[in-house]
Amino acid sequence: MSEQNAKSAGQRAVLPKNLLGSLDDIDKKIVDALVRDGRQPNNALAARVGIAASTCLARTRSLIDRGIIRGFRADIDYSAAGADLQAVIFVRVRPAARPGLMAMTERLANEPGVLNVFFIAGAYDFLIHIVASNTEGLRTFVAGNLSTDADIESTQTSVVFEHLAGQAPLG
Repeated sequence: MSEQNAKSAGQRAVLPKNLLGSLDDIDKKIVDALVRDGRQPNNALAARVGIAASTCLARTRSLIDRGIIRGFRADIDYSAAGADLQAVIFVRVRPAARPGLMAMTERLANEPGVLNVFFIAGAYDFLIHIVASNTEGLRTFVAGNLSTDADIESTQTSVVFEHLAGQAPLG
């Protein structure tokens, strides 16, 4: 059965077995459960995974210490907070500026309204996911942060109609 057919039949898509090869099945279950609900208390997490609470706490701390779990974040409804517009902006950098791509990534990630910066392969170098209060806020972001940067060759902006965060299982 193809991946698309499996999804339409209500089944979970199977991920490659080596997706997180350094994790055993219990660690994968912990990560999967925390992706779905990062605020659940340790005893509920332990019960969901089927291990003792002390073991669960030790394993979760180990996942954090090893850098597998990088943090816990709030899932924000930006529209409810007054930011009704999301957009993705594809950015192409001038060839002469390529040695500074990582510094540019850091700078862009710290601009107000930036949700994610993806350093990508293909026709563009970056994909920036932003939130703005309205189209004027989007224009201000593009004009002030991208169009005036001499290292940026071109941009292409697409408005996001709907965004759903993935919760892919680890397999």
